[in-house]
Amino acid sequence: MAVWFECKAKYEKMQPNGSVAKVNEPYLVDALSFTEAESRFIEELKPFISGEFSISAVKKTKIAEIFYYDRGDRFYLVKVNFISLDEKSGTEKRTANFILVQASSFKEAYENFEKGMKGTLADFEIASISETMLVDVYPLKYQIPENVSATVELSVNYGQSDSDNNSQ
Repeated sequence: MAVWFECKAKYEKMQPNGSVAKVNEPYLVDALSFTEAESRFIEELKPFISGEFSISAVKKTKIAEIFYYDRGDRFYLVKVNFISLDEKSGTEKRTANFILVQASSFKEAYENFEKGMKGTLADFEIASISETMLVDVYPLKYQIPENVSATVELSVNYGQSDSDNNSQ
């Protein structure tokens, strides 16, 4: 299970009008610890930032899953309540989870969330959907050790892109 850390970088960024402004932008990094998150974040940012930058914050998030979609240029946080029945008392129990959805609009975020939850047997209700300020998400890249001689196939489900849906 992925553990997601929100990392913020403070640096000077060229604006669309040609001016340079100091920004403090949040990113999401999959890591096992705060130290690994900061280290991975620095390595991911180096190729994209010229000049100096500093890490202004690293905090653990409660994001349980991410639904990626190729066409999305923004990230939306969906708070979803999973509904279960407490057999002892006979009452409904709601458990909140947070799922990040990549999309281009609020409507598309809702649709992509519904696609991602398709086939789920659990009852759920959407409590909220909100746009985040996240610039990018860096999932952990799995590598096969060099000393493995057999063919090994790793598959990680990052959601289906639109091209995947058309081929089915």
